[in-house]
Amino acid sequence: MKGTASHGKKSGKKNFVFCRRCGKRTFHVRKKKCSSCGYGASPRMRKYSWQVN
Repeated sequence: MKGTASHGKKSGKKNFVFCRRCGKRTFHVRKKKCSSCGYGASPRMRKYSWQVN
C-alpha cells in the first residue's frame, strides 16, 4: 500500500487564511479579498438584503 506518499505533497498550498477584519478563515491569499466581509476589495462590510444573519 502506498499510504501517505501522495498526500504528503499536498502541504503548503493554502488559498484561504484568517481575515484581519472579520476573523473568519475566508481571506483569499492570491485574490487579496475576504469572501465573507469583503475586506481588501471594499472599505464597507459585505452584506446583502437576502442574508439571514
